Order: sequence, then C-alpha cells, then structure tokens
Amino acid sequence: MKHFIMSCATVVLVCACASTPQEPVSSGRWDEDAIKTVCETLINSALTSPNINQFINDYVQQNGGRNPTVIVGSFKNDTSEHINTDMISSKMETAIINTGRLEFVAGGDLREELRAERQDQQYNASEDSAAGLGKEEAAVFMLNGSVRSEVTRSGNTTRSFYVVTAVLTNIEDNKKVWQDESEIQRTATQAKNKF
Repeated sequence: MKHFIMSCATVVLVCACASTPQEPVSSGRWDEDAIKTVCETLINSALTSPNINQFINDYVQQNGGRNPTVIVGSFKNDTSEHINTDMISSKMETAIINTGRLEFVAGGDLREELRAERQDQQYNASEDSAAGLGKEEAAVFMLNGSVRSEVTRSGNTTRSFYVVTAVLTNIEDNKKVWQDESEIQRTATQAKNKF
C-alpha cells in the first residue's frame, strides 16, 4: 500500500545545504544531482575547516608537497527505508578527487580487486612489468557517516527530511577532525481519490 501511495504521489526533491536552499528537483528517488550537491557541499565544508586546513598545510610541508589521502568508509542508513548509500560514498569520492587538495585511496571491494590483481601479476606477468607488493599508499583520514530521517504529515502532504552526516577521522589517533551535515527534503502530495 505504501508503494502504491508513493507511486500516485507528486514528489519534489529539494536539496537544502545548511541555510542555502537549492532549486527543487523533480524526482521520486534520491536524485543523483541532489546527492552530488550534498556531497560537494560537505567536502567544501571540510576543506574550509581551520583544523583540516592546518593539518593539510602541515602534512604537505612535511611530506614533500604530497597531499594527505582519504579513504571513504561506509555511510550507514539509519532510516526505515531502502537508501542506496553506495551512491553517497561514490559521490564523496568524486568530490574528494575534484578538490585537488586531498587524494583518494581505494577501499572495500575495489581495494580487494586491486590486491588480487597485484598478486596474480606476481605469477603471470613479467618481473619488470608486475606491480610491486607492499607499495600501497596508506590513508591518513577516513570519511564516513550516516543518513537519518524524520517524517511529518499534514493533510495529504508528507514531508521527509533526510540528514546526511559526514565525519572525517584521523586514522592514526582516531580523533574526529571534522563533522558536518546537509539536508535533503522530499515532499510528497498524495493524489485525492475520485469516486
């Protein structure tokens, strides 16, 4: 019944980041552009943090001009509905790469695939072309977070507020160096039954 009501609804997706409202996006799903905007806003928030800027500047100076690396962890779904949080992780990775100030290292399934390929090369590739073992770039930070929601109903209108929280943690000492959140609002108006 819930799916039927949602399929009969007119849905407007509004991405509101901090106090800056965005233009509505028509979609019945988590719109990819809205998620991209949320992720870019969160990454930009991180990079304007005085703590992170100081850390990045110190790191670059101490490491011959190399930028610190980030691995994107999981984004936990704390809502009661199915949300593809892999999309958030993917957009976060893209936002990190595009900043030019942080570098991204592969994690999860991709990292395991890369490790398997390197291992395979040790036996099946020529010695001078095989990728070396033990040369992975270690991540300095881990970025992860969660999505939570709150639903309010008024008449035939349902408003769902989804808050995406992101946390950047120093892997070496487990200190959280930054945390922020951004909001996605979805408004659905149920069509009135006509008899």
